[in-house]
Amino acid sequence: MLIREIAFLDPAEAAARLRPFGDLALLDSAMPHPTLARHAFVAADPFSRLAVDRIGALVDGRRVAGPPIEAIRAALSRFRLAPRPDLPPFRGGALGHVAYEFAHHLERLDAPADIDAVQPSLRLGLYDTVVALDVIDKRAWLFASGFPEMEDDARRARANARLARFEAALTGPAPPRPRPFAPAPGSVPVTSNFTPERFAAAVERVRDYILSGDIYQANIAQTFEAALPDGFDPFAFHLALRAANPAPFAAFLETGPLAVSSSSPERFLKLMTDGSVETRPIKGTAARDLADPAADARAAEALLASEKDRAENVMIVDLMRNDLSRVCDPDSVAVPVLCGLESYASVHHLTSVVTGRLAPGRDALDLLAATFPGGSITGAPKIRAMDIITEIETTARGPYCGSIGYIGFDGAMDLNIAIRTVSMSESTARFQAGGGITVLSEGAAEYRETLAKAGRILSAFGARPSAGSP
Repeated sequence: MLIREIAFLDPAEAAARLRPFGDLALLDSAMPHPTLARHAFVAADPFSRLAVDRIGALVDGRRVAGPPIEAIRAALSRFRLAPRPDLPPFRGGALGHVAYEFAHHLERLDAPADIDAVQPSLRLGLYDTVVALDVIDKRAWLFASGFPEMEDDARRARANARLARFEAALTGPAPPRPRPFAPAPGSVPVTSNFTPERFAAAVERVRDYILSGDIYQANIAQTFEAALPDGFDPFAFHLALRAANPAPFAAFLETGPLAVSSSSPERFLKLMTDGSVETRPIKGTAARDLADPAADARAAEALLASEKDRAENVMIVDLMRNDLSRVCDPDSVAVPVLCGLESYASVHHLTSVVTGRLAPGRDALDLLAATFPGGSITGAPKIRAMDIITEIETTARGPYCGSIGYIGFDGAMDLNIAIRTVSMSESTARFQAGGGITVLSEGAAEYRETLAKAGRILSAFGARPSAGSP
């Protein structure tokens, strides 16, 4: 592994400079925080590509037999880096997204009618060269492992060549800045698959299931679609979204025809090389009133006092404790924070923290398989809630409510919950917003909550927060 400290630059600028290399991946700590969002990572030009579709796993386009989790483990097992706690936590490894439908490879679940057998539910690049940025202390490093070469001289030669190529791009003349994405109001049509009335009816269906004893809660989302104008640049859109809605677990991925922009406030899983595990489920949301600080404070206080939101959060904490106990030492699972208040650009959230220590013989992929997708965006009990979600939403979620992040060659992992997330093709952008439905839920209030969550994305497209209403 070659390590070179370089001059600090903004993560977005580093990403713009490496974007021409292809398969750009930016883990974008756009809301810096000394512990939650200290580091940003930029990578491009992976040496291998892993994908999983409805059929199974592919490595560089070739079918691989066996369960997808084992195929991913086999692909990663060839490459090992020793832990370096003195350096940023990602120095190379698998980076990309795991879509919500990857769960169909982990559990027996009902499938949405529009699920595509060859549309990948997982895309990971294996990256040997990574830019790590400390956005608190304003320091930057360039790491080059030399993989996939395994022989010492060949690996060192590749690492040197890659280091030189990436450093030249990062320190040379700046590329032209993307043309800002600032559409005129109403110029980008945005539609939803739910009207307020249909969403209220969906809430009542979930309440009926709860009252019948099927579940305790389920997370129901509406899906928005935007018709993209000619010349649309997904990276320019991400820059607009990160400015409007900065978030600690933001990300931008660009692989072939698919781009994903995320401004997620939620960590799904963090696994450190010492085996410590953290998940930070969000349940409970209140819209902010930034024009009136007193009203904004009252909204936060009301959220903290809300019986419905606290009950929703506690149920998901119990679910996550159970999920972690499947692969962690049971006595190690703890809840150091229950229903803590966190505030973001447009909403307040209740966030809890559940921790544990991975059991001997378990690894990041065991942890992922035991817990994916996160309980905060499914409901409880998880499997039955997911089948009810499929019945009500009817369509595949795609990247939404999956995860974006990394699994390092040193065994560490950090993944977000892909909420506040937009997936973009050449002509269409798709994003969702939802909420946890409990027996105390009320249809109109839940609908308004989805609009509060989607508000900054809608605004980035020049749409009014009331988009989706008839």
